[in-house]
Formats: sequence, C-alpha cells, structure tokens
Amino acid sequence: MSEIDLGEYCRRKGLYPEQITAWRQAFITGQKSEKALQKEERDQARKDKKRIQELERELRRKDKALAETAALLVLRKKLNDYWGTTDDEDN
Repeated sequence: MSEIDLGEYCRRKGLYPEQITAWRQAFITGQKSEKALQKEERDQARKDKKRIQELERELRRKDKALAETAALLVLRKKLNDYWGTTDDEDN
C-alpha cells in the first residue's frame, strides 16, 4: 500500500498511519510468538514423552525386582517348611 493510499484509508477510517504500522508490527510479532509457542509445546511434549518412557522403564525394573524378591521369599518359605524350621530359629 502506497503512502497516498494509506493516507486516504486513514482519513476515511479516522486513523493515524502510525496506528496501522503498530498494528502491522503487533500482528507480525503475534505470528512469530505463535510459532515460538508451537515450538515450545512440541519441545515440552517431547520432554514429557521422554520422562514417561523413563518412568515406565523404572517401573518395569522395580516390578522385576519385586517379583524376584517375592520368588525368593516363596523359596525360603518352602525350604523352611522342608527342613521344618521357622524364621525365628534362623537368628
């Protein structure tokens, strides 16, 4: 838009050219911040996904450890039943 056209438009609408320039800059800045916001959301989603994977990996590890402990307790109980001993006699 040329300066003459801009001047005519501003007179018809009761605006100043500086207002149009400020609005244009605000719009451009708003668009950039929207892109930055989308990038930030993608980065956060990526971090969240990584954290979820880490927590799931830790949960699987702890489940395995718990299952192993439970199996050892069952074996200990069976051994104690076989030998006729109790846990109090172990000490």
